[in-house]
Amino acid sequence: MTPLSKTQIDQLGNHLRQGSLVEADLRLLDEYRRSFGEAYETVVRTIREQLQLEPTGRPAKSTGSLVEKLHRESIRLTQVQDIAGCRLVVADVAAQEQAVASLRATFPAASVIDRRAQPSYGYRAVHLIARMSGKLVEIQVRTSLQHLWAELSEKLSDVVDPAIKYGGGPDDLRAMLAKASETVARIEETETELATSKAMVARLPAQDMREQYAHTLRELQQRLIEQKQVMAEQLNKMISAVEKLKGLKS
Repeated sequence: MTPLSKTQIDQLGNHLRQGSLVEADLRLLDEYRRSFGEAYETVVRTIREQLQLEPTGRPAKSTGSLVEKLHRESIRLTQVQDIAGCRLVVADVAAQEQAVASLRATFPAASVIDRRAQPSYGYRAVHLIARMSGKLVEIQVRTSLQHLWAELSEKLSDVVDPAIKYGGGPDDLRAMLAKASETVARIEETETELATSKAMVARLPAQDMREQYAHTLRELQQRLIEQKQVMAEQLNKMISAVEKLKGLKS
């Protein structure tokens, strides 16, 4: 099968945006989406075999998601970077940094988008865009708390209003998501600061000073663990509540 040209793909994107798809366009779209399958499988297999990590994901973005993205952003279909994508969920920020470093070493040409310092409507994560066989594959790396927040945002978007993921929707839900995102950020910033403090204490010359500070840090670590557990429970409860609402609506 002859590969689609860039012009054909972007014309197809225009038809998607305009909602003027005909049968021939649907066949081209299916062909284009399936063309990412091999690159996706290669990326996932590489992550599993070389990094011993287990990603989840999808070899091709749905038609509906593509249409939404083209309407939302002023880009061409050939510029969409997340048609194929996988995700890694890790325990904490330290594990996230380690995973990102390993991925960058494995896919040295990949571009990195860090959405922690500059979150997208509260969404925090690190994305890498790897190129494989001429195709782009997005790799999302989230901490467990970042993932729960994203799951809540996704479910609210599905059940209440799709605009919630992009800064729209009811004011109270936007405020709730913003507050939850800020809480996650504070917890994870504290986690990083504690790790830095532990490293500094380990380098102190006097043993009694090391023991004194280490004791304080252990207490702070325990409080942080408890805060993370509480936050995870709250996010899970909200996710369950949205799922129940979805069941009532269906």
